[in-house]
Amino acid sequence: MTVEVDVKGCPLPASSEWQAIAAEQAVSTLHVTRWREGVSSALPDAVAEEVPIALVYNGISHVVMLATPADLEDFAYGFSFTEGIISHRSQIYGIDAKALFHANGPLQGIELHIELATEQFALLKAQRRNLTGRTGCGLCGAESLKQVFKQPMSATGRLVTVSLSAIDAALAGLKSQQPLQQLTGATHASAIADASGQVVCVREDVGRHNALDKLVGSLLRQGCDFSTFWAQHWVLTTSRASYEMVQKVAMCGGQVLIALSAPTALAVNLAQEYGFLLVGFAKAGQCVVYSGALSESDARAFR
Repeated sequence: MTVEVDVKGCPLPASSEWQAIAAEQAVSTLHVTRWREGVSSALPDAVAEEVPIALVYNGISHVVMLATPADLEDFAYGFSFTEGIISHRSQIYGIDAKALFHANGPLQGIELHIELATEQFALLKAQRRNLTGRTGCGLCGAESLKQVFKQPMSATGRLVTVSLSAIDAALAGLKSQQPLQQLTGATHASAIADASGQVVCVREDVGRHNALDKLVGSLLRQGCDFSTFWAQHWVLTTSRASYEMVQKVAMCGGQVLIALSAPTALAVNLAQEYGFLLVGFAKAGQCVVYSGALSESDARAFR
């Protein structure tokens, strides 16, 4: 579960620089007892790391997320973008990660110190001032329902068409690109697939929102031009499709989200408002379309 809390008034202690790690390195090995058919055995087991990640903009703590401590630069860029803090990667000048440890040694959390452009930082501070002392609606510090639903990036040009065979191909290709899930069985993945279903980029995290933010951040850091990118690409998630997942895809101009689990009613409503293709319960040879339509030529081939 992803948790957001305001870190104002509970600063974390300073410590050493955090060295970037790959997703499959974000594990701890524990000794466990496994029972099978009435017989117990002691053996080592890999569990996914989940630590507080504090996002600090120009020296001011903004939010803490519980996340997998891998691909953190991607996370910083993606979260900043999908939350509307930045609209272009050039608005982040630099990111420094600092590891924070308990006195007895274990990792307590990680601070991501993000150097933000002056204009974006001024807007962020104004937003925080507007929230101070007001009763919120309970959604991530939003003070009104208007702040819950962000303005998505306008789609430009042709958008990708997705077929059932492409979904099948992406599902098959995704399994081999989830090393942390294979080790621990505890993480979600968000992936980019092309029109044929080839998976071209994957990010993992214990939180579904974090995995998607990391994916968006990786695209930003690669210099993807979102005005043309979505003509050939779409997003696949191993999680359910909540309204935030639809909105995060829409924030960068995408209009397709394929989920392995169910959508919420709000996600479906939002997808229909955006003219979005939203698919749930995707598995080999079948899925449920909640908004939009799959390729008709592909549908005829399966009849």
